[in-house]
Amino acid sequence: MRIFTLNNDYSVVCNSEGTRYGFRHLATLHKNGFGIAKLKICYYNRTWERFEFESVVIRCIEDNFTGREREEFLQIIRELN
Repeated sequence: MRIFTLNNDYSVVCNSEGTRYGFRHLATLHKNGFGIAKLKICYYNRTWERFEFESVVIRCIEDNFTGREREEFLQIIRELN
């Protein structure tokens, strides 16, 4: 499990699970400690991310935020590595 803190209100909690054909990354968007959105990405082969959970965190932000807030959160994730 890994937690990505976006600001004082929002964070993304990520987990990885094995599947019959590969694995999946699961992300839950939290606002003030409560889960408000879930997302999963399934992988059947190796993934080439700069850091673990990069794709699922970025998609979670893109799907749930717009405008300035979206750009700020994406910049936070890009600066991680």
